[in-house]
Formats: sequence, structure tokens, C-alpha cells
Amino acid sequence: MAVVGGGVTGLAAAWELQGTGADVSVLESGRRAGGVIVTERRDGFVVEGGPDGFLAAEPDIQVLARELGIGDRLVDPLARGSLLWNGKELAPLAEGQAAALLGIEGQTGVDVSQGFRSFRGGMGDVVEALLARLGSAVRTGMGVTAIAPSRRGYRLSLAGGSVVEAEGVVLALPAWAAARLVAALGVVAARCLEDVLYYPSVTVSLAYERNGLTGKLSGTGFVSAGESGTPVRACTYASFKYPGRAPGGYALLRAFVAPLDGDPASVAHAELAKILGVTGAPLWSRAFHWTRGVPRYKPQHAQHVARMRELLSLLPPLEIAGAGVDGAGVSACVKSGRAAARRVLERMAGTNRSRQQAGD
Repeated sequence: MAVVGGGVTGLAAAWELQGTGADVSVLESGRRAGGVIVTERRDGFVVEGGPDGFLAAEPDIQVLARELGIGDRLVDPLARGSLLWNGKELAPLAEGQAAALLGIEGQTGVDVSQGFRSFRGGMGDVVEALLARLGSAVRTGMGVTAIAPSRRGYRLSLAGGSVVEAEGVVLALPAWAAARLVAALGVVAARCLEDVLYYPSVTVSLAYERNGLTGKLSGTGFVSAGESGTPVRACTYASFKYPGRAPGGYALLRAFVAPLDGDPASVAHAELAKILGVTGAPLWSRAFHWTRGVPRYKPQHAQHVARMRELLSLLPPLEIAGAGVDGAGVSACVKSGRAAARRVLERMAGTNRSRQQAGD
């Protein structure tokens, strides 16, 4: 079995496969696994480059955490509620409205008003636990350049010229990358995934001495109205939102900044000084640049994905999963990966039965 893509979707799919005793390889093109989950720890601070939590109403990542033995590391927020910066003042937002304004889409029917949860050591806790359990099954620097049918399933061509054979495949890739590989198999409908738009973004974490934040920070952060005129789209009060994000006497803020010329950390600090009354200079800052960030879907996305999966069922076992198809939330990605793994296993079992019957 092969899982293409080592983000949280692919790692969750591999965990599901490994649990059945399947021989699985995770092929990740980059130097590290985890995808958009990036947690750095320095001098008592926990710095998130990507998502800092997941929707509390979605159970999938919490179930996975308990299976991995890190259920005791789940934490609830220290504060609730968000504000809206309209260019003049901060006004209260209804629960769940901030997530909607930021394009955070959970699974269908999930109550976003229940807020978020996270892990004590940051979102990297779940990635680290998965990597520890999957071990050598995860192979980085292994970009898949093409997939072709073979006698027993698929032949995956890797950058550098090597080949991997697999009876079944889970593609846990960004939408545009999955579209290219699947369309090359003759499933032209896969091109619909190219309609999924990934917006660029920059996250900037800034560390301050606590007494440098003279304004009152209410709730977990703020989002900016489109007409507010600030390049800061949102700000999370990281060390006020979750426990253990900063050592005593210090604070950590995280700004989401629109792509711009110049130093995003300087821009973020200047804007936060204006909006929140920050007086002290940051002790340090850390920026993460995402050229393709949170995906957004067009109205017919779900129907297009359903049609593509219908066509994939005519091929040897191959499934698609991830934020580009089933929802951008971290828990939604876990659910997507595990469900794709189960479908591949079911199809492989059916294929093996057919072969046995043909042999009889």
C-alpha cells in the first residue's frame, strides 16, 4: 500500500492502514512530514506556523489522539469569543463567525460555535505521535511524478528515477497535485479539482514582555473586516488562548498578514500597536509564508468530487483525500484520510476475492 503525501491526512491514512496489518509506505516529497502543521518550541514559547487548533465539535482528531496515547494532551481554550476590527474599534462577534470569516470550513453539520481545542505542546504533538508510531513507513524526499496501472495495482514513479509498486494507493495531496496524477490515469473529471483555490497567507508570531501589552485583550483574538484597511487579516492572542504558549511574564501574539512587500513582522507589530495598544517592541518574531494556504471551494465542489470518486471506482484501488476534497479543518483531514484508507482496503479485499474466484 502507498500513501502519497505526508501531511496529517496522509499520516492518518497510513495509521488506519497500519492498524489492519497492511504494509504501507508514505511517500512525502518534502524534507519533513506534517504538511501545514508546523510547531516550533523555543525558550518556553510554543509557536504555530499553521493551524493552532481544531474545531471542538469534530471528534476525529480527538479519537486519533486517544488511539495514539496522547489523549491526555488535549487542552481547552483559556478564553472564548472573538472580536471584529472595523478600522475604528473592536466589536464582539457571534461564536463561530470568526471561523467563517477566515474561511475555516468544518465537516457538514458541525457546530462551529463550540469553538476550538488543541494540544498541550501545540498541534505538532499529533504529528510527532503519528511519526513515532509509523516509524520507517514514512519516507521523505520521495516525490511521486507519475502513476500508471500495473498488473497488481499501480506503479509509482519517483523523482530521481526509482519506482514503487503498490496494490492500492491513497492520494493525500493538495487538489492541484491530485488532479494532475489522476487525470493522467484517464479520469479527466479530476481536472475539476483545479477549481479549488488556495489563497496565499503569512502568519507572524511575535513575542512580547507581558507588561508591554497595555491594552485589554478580550477573547481569543480578532478578525478584520474587509473594509478595515489593515493588512492584518486576523490576530490570535496565542498565550491567552491556550495554556503553555509562553513562559511567565511573557505573551505571544500571532498575526495573519496579507502578502505584501517588506517585512511582515514589522508591519504586523505596527498594526497591533495601533489596534491593541501594544507599546513594547517584540523580543523576536517568526514568520511563515504559505504561498498556497487554506483552500476555498466553488459551489459544485461536492458534486464534482462525488463524480470523480465514482469514476475512480472503475480503476484498481485508488482514493483521494485531504483538505482539497473533504474540508480544510485538521480534524476533517484526519477523517478524510482514514475514510480513504478504509475504502482502499475494502476495494482491495473485493479485488482479491474476484481473483480467487477466477482462479477457482
